[in-house]
Amino acid sequence: MSENVNNSSHFIKYIVQEDLDKGAYEHVVTRFPPEPNGYLHIGHAKSIVLNFELADAFNGKTNLRFDDTNPLKEDQEFVDAIKQDIQWLGYEWDGLFYASNYFEEMYERAVLLIKKGLAYVEDLTQEEIRQYRGTLTEPGKESESRSRSVDENLALFEKMRKGEFANGEKVLRAKIDMSSPNINLRDPVIYRISHTEHHNTGDKWCIYPMYSYAHPLEDAIEGVTHSICTLEFEDQRPLYDWVVAHTEIEGTPKQIEFARLNLTNTVMSKRKLKQLVDEGYVDGWDDPRMPTLSGLRRRGFTADSIKTFCREIGVSKADNLVDVRMLEHFVREDLKLQSPRTMSVLKPLKVVITNYPEGEVEWLDAEVNPENETMGTRQIPFSREIYIEQSDFMENPPKKYFRLFPGNEVRLKHAYFIKCEEVIKDEEGNVIELRCTYDPETKSGSGFTGRKVKGTLHWVEATHAKEAEFRLYNSLIDDEKSGDDFLDAVNPESLDVVHGYVEPNMADVKGNDKFQFFRHGYFNVDPKDSHEDKLVFNRIVELKSSFKL
Repeated sequence: MSENVNNSSHFIKYIVQEDLDKGAYEHVVTRFPPEPNGYLHIGHAKSIVLNFELADAFNGKTNLRFDDTNPLKEDQEFVDAIKQDIQWLGYEWDGLFYASNYFEEMYERAVLLIKKGLAYVEDLTQEEIRQYRGTLTEPGKESESRSRSVDENLALFEKMRKGEFANGEKVLRAKIDMSSPNINLRDPVIYRISHTEHHNTGDKWCIYPMYSYAHPLEDAIEGVTHSICTLEFEDQRPLYDWVVAHTEIEGTPKQIEFARLNLTNTVMSKRKLKQLVDEGYVDGWDDPRMPTLSGLRRRGFTADSIKTFCREIGVSKADNLVDVRMLEHFVREDLKLQSPRTMSVLKPLKVVITNYPEGEVEWLDAEVNPENETMGTRQIPFSREIYIEQSDFMENPPKKYFRLFPGNEVRLKHAYFIKCEEVIKDEEGNVIELRCTYDPETKSGSGFTGRKVKGTLHWVEATHAKEAEFRLYNSLIDDEKSGDDFLDAVNPESLDVVHGYVEPNMADVKGNDKFQFFRHGYFNVDPKDSHEDKLVFNRIVELKSSFKL
């Protein structure tokens, strides 16, 4: 067995190795063929990793090809975003192609099908074609157009190209078998009229090939050996092979299907994602709640964590639902050794340490990452006034509450023990300030062993603190609320925006810098909205999850 195939390999790798062993192909060429009608999402990442790394395993090549055969939905913005996402994941394509570059050859191959009596111009409307196609239990019905002569079909097809018909007035259909048990072979439409300007070819064309006709031709033209696609295309494989065989094009790519990625609480449809954008449920394709690669990148997910996730979920023929917490697990694993640790207060409560000298500021040592000593230490200020979390204080706590309450003593991380002496409230009875005392003998790192406390709080010194906005994300989609319309499952509480403080060492952070905030989770500096005068942090994931591999 070749070194390219081992016990951890997936079934596609075995098929490729077998093809090479028997001489079906001299080398391996794969392709990633997105339609530029939206941004890539995490499901596309699985396909990207599969295609690029499959080719790499056999010293082959991977092309990036834009299947731009529907100008009504395509845009240069999507082309640029797709390129950026692939490069961000760390892959470089060997060839960059567009389906639109082959429009002339596709047209000539369609003419060849007409001349061979294997294609005809249809007069039926789209609805009539659907009615004539039949059902899974009833065969289709032939239309009168099917008996047209070759010369008449050639003349009509040329008029279609010249723009002499309106949208929907004519289509070109392959002549295969209207009684086939596979509905995809019941004379499928292979060309339609669309008087729409194309992002790549301008107004040169007013007829465009259908995806099911164009895709196999593109693969063959580019010398693709293994055309990897998801299971919904399995029933179209006979049509794929029919097009390659009857258009007499060189090259015999093999279509292989695998199960697409399905994630809990996640929309995996570009059409639905576009609807979320268009109807304002999210703030664009790169909203950090979106499962798009640009959204995940903006939220703070790393390319390595996404690639590791895609490898670990494997490649199979069986549909399955993957827990989104598995993806979150891998970003935690990737970030824990490389992210600086720091403190932030998201919902601040002011604390005045009454016995600490007024006007004095002390600088304390703190490790940057206790799990990675090579990252060194940082300096944090401490003074008479600090902020703690509102949730770290209770005036009347239950038993086994170890944080701050009147008369109780806790440790401030990297600093001292403090004891709550007085609670200050506003006119409505809300706690607005705590008066505490500190014990100077209990300084962190001093070796103090006089007594122990059970609670440790994070904090931020008040006079040097930097104001910050924190965006806390929950699932955009709640599977338990799914109904007839997927919008019913949109979570209205998917975003919680709070304002608090961070340590002064955060003043010079840059977009996409990542940190672990003590007790709060991993955060990313928002690359769009954060700037010198307004720090914005997106929570990537919380620190812990109940998920187990």
